[in-house]
Amino acid sequence: MHTSASGLGAARLPLFIALLWIAVFTLLRAGLLALVGPQSVPPALWPGIFLKGWMFDLAVVSITCVPVLLYEALLPNRWRQHGLHRGLRWIWVWFSVLVMLFGAGSEITFWLEFATRFNFIAVDYLIYTQEVIGNIRQSYPVPAIVAALSALAALLTVLLRRHVQWANALTLSGLQRLALALAAVALPALSLTLTNVDQMQGSGNAYAEELSGNGLYSLAAAMRRNELDYDKFYRTLPQAQADAILKGLDVERQPLSQAVKTDDEDPASAPLPFKRRPRNVVLISVESLSASFMDTFGGTKHLMPRLDALAHEGLLFKHMYATGTRTVRGLESLSLGTPPAPGQAIVRRPNNEHLATLGEILKPQGVESFFFYGGYGYFDNMNAYFDANGYQVIDRTDIPKQDVIFENVWGVADEVMFQHVIKTLGTEADKDRPFFAHVMTTSNHRPYTYPQGRIDIPSPGGRDGAVKYTDYAIGKFIDDAKQQPWFKDTLFIIIADHCASVAGKTKLPVDGYHIPLILYAPDLVQPGVFEPVVSQLDLAPTIVELMGKNGVNLFFGRPFFEPGPPLQRAFISNYQELGYLRNNVLTVLLPKQRVEAYKVDPLTLETTPTAVDETLANEAIAYYQTASRAFKQGALRIDTQGAWLHNVRRGPSQSAR
Repeated sequence: MHTSASGLGAARLPLFIALLWIAVFTLLRAGLLALVGPQSVPPALWPGIFLKGWMFDLAVVSITCVPVLLYEALLPNRWRQHGLHRGLRWIWVWFSVLVMLFGAGSEITFWLEFATRFNFIAVDYLIYTQEVIGNIRQSYPVPAIVAALSALAALLTVLLRRHVQWANALTLSGLQRLALALAAVALPALSLTLTNVDQMQGSGNAYAEELSGNGLYSLAAAMRRNELDYDKFYRTLPQAQADAILKGLDVERQPLSQAVKTDDEDPASAPLPFKRRPRNVVLISVESLSASFMDTFGGTKHLMPRLDALAHEGLLFKHMYATGTRTVRGLESLSLGTPPAPGQAIVRRPNNEHLATLGEILKPQGVESFFFYGGYGYFDNMNAYFDANGYQVIDRTDIPKQDVIFENVWGVADEVMFQHVIKTLGTEADKDRPFFAHVMTTSNHRPYTYPQGRIDIPSPGGRDGAVKYTDYAIGKFIDDAKQQPWFKDTLFIIIADHCASVAGKTKLPVDGYHIPLILYAPDLVQPGVFEPVVSQLDLAPTIVELMGKNGVNLFFGRPFFEPGPPLQRAFISNYQELGYLRNNVLTVLLPKQRVEAYKVDPLTLETTPTAVDETLANEAIAYYQTASRAFKQGALRIDTQGAWLHNVRRGPSQSAR
């Protein structure tokens, strides 16, 4: 039996595994860098990527080695060669290697989808295991992958057997045990003290900043930062100054009883370019629909012939931008009309009941509001949010099984959901009540499966197939709706919840937020093209205005067709960076009270760093600060009985339909 004169012998096994982890992390980083290519990450940034990366790698392995360090410190010498404990070491080595390999594979998959290390999206996915695991199983040959990784881990474990056997043969003194225990405590504490996820920043290249991190470290940081306090992390203004800035932009923070102002125009007239006001509105928010998928916006694959046709037959918005990168951000913006708060979307936060949403505003004015979703609406808290905010929620559980011709883990096929929408709205129209329906699609999502025979791309057809099937389903829905008596009085709005990808050299690549918006109603709206820059959050007040209802000024967004020159501004964000696009300048608010600015090419949407314009910076701060505080302080809430409607200054006439 060997004895060691120092603690290094006892620490040899965890030290060797730690070095193996760092080697895997380094190879992963190099592989992702090769995947991105020198055209996106200049070679001058490569040394910094690896130096920073090793710092985060060391922090991770210092924490992951804690259990084995404590185990070795506490294990009595007489048990060290016992068969059970010898076997436990072998299992620990095999499991550690398997986790390394599985983690590397998961990161590659996540990077291909989002072009980032694990972040708050990964945190959300960990919560909804049924959908996420189901999605993975339907997208990849999971049993074969797990078997291959397990076999590879076993092979590597055999190659490491000399180090495992050495650990079995050691006896430890009390001083050596103390050293191991102290290392288990000191190394993680030191790592967490010296490292911070913000240290990934600073290169000015989004890919380089992500590559310099460590996926596990970023995942842990995202768990801690899933909700950011604006006032704590971002630059602020005196609220009186922020209010004055917003008032100049026609956004006034007022008590709800005073939040609607009278239009100067004839309340019975319909906003241009409408022939008359719609009685009903159907809003279709399409999963992951980038503007570039449409030929109308320069696409070349002819994936969306029906939407391209609708764009020519209706009113097309050329410069519409999503507020975020996730469905919950799109739903927040489309229902609540507020700039995105840093961290988690309001849809998933507590205390989000009875807010000034379209449902809460329209329902007391005689408009029945619906939210349709082809999946299970508990995902991302959608059912709870919409149910608590004036909508009648209809999800996968409400669709009769005999009507479901196809489904995957995310939901029924879009055509199935649209058929149910037709039936439900027909019943509502028979009651002689106007309706507003928000329909959320699901088919344009991995695993990209859909019914066979609908389009010329067999299922599963990848992203292109899913996009083309979604186009087919929307076109069929419009055709079916034309047969309904309520069609001639209904405005159909087609918009994306977010883009398919936001990968780029900057954290907020503007082209990654460019989405289509089409207003279609042959009997109501004149075909044309709307040129001004607008934001996803401007749609909610536009719907209220178009339907001739009160409540336009309960939103931070502004109606598209209000009098005066357009604001020509948009909001784009991820969970940390808050962007404000105006005058071809993207102003970005970041944690640690930092502000950056980028010049935006109006044709290519490429960005280049530029000096911060304080006027634009203050406008951005006024919007984001005020919106964040309004939710936090309950100022976005609305009277649950609708009593506020009796005291407001009148907006467009209710009778004008």
